Amino acid sequence: MAGSRSKRNDPERRQRIVEATLDVIAEYGVTGTTHRRIAAAAGVPLGSVTYYFATLEVLLTTAFLQLANDSSEAFRATLAAAKTRDEAKEAVIDIIAESIWAAPRTLLLSYELYAFAARHPPVTAVMQQWMDSSRAALGRFFDPLTARALDALIEGIGIHNSIDRAPLDRDAIRTLVEQLAGPMSASR
Repeated sequence: MAGSRSKRNDPERRQRIVEATLDVIAEYGVTGTTHRRIAAAAGVPLGSVTYYFATLEVLLTTAFLQLANDSSEAFRATLAAAKTRDEAKEAVIDIIAESIWAAPRTLLLSYELYAFAARHPPVTAVMQQWMDSSRAALGRFFDPLTARALDALIEGIGIHNSIDRAPLDRDAIRTLVEQLAGPMSASR
């Protein structure tokens, strides 16, 4: 009886369901994501999924919000180390070239999030929050238009590099960043 009680009072269960949702989306896409697959991936009874999340849309939104928050945090942390505009440009290059936000799984989930948001307008708030966070981090060093262009460049190159036969290398990325944000100072 104590064993079943500890399972029922599992404080990590909700978070496991959210993480399992991202795993299921990565494997099957949003259209192949079901309560049953999520429950199996999380190792919880089916009823637990619906207990914590009233609808699949609520669960998908929660999972995508976590994805956006985690990705934004990696992005912010990289830019937070920058003290100068040149260091911020170098951080942008690192974010793109080292796939800091764009690990293959994150990219795949991002594709799913964009498609889901396009068909579920309330979820666009998750995307807007992600973009706002990225632009705010960039805004410490760049004017709003340049921050927006760099944000689009970061995502766009990440997406293209993930499927392109000839992904851009660090030097090409540096050239693009300098074209958008101005050349690095001579002292660098």
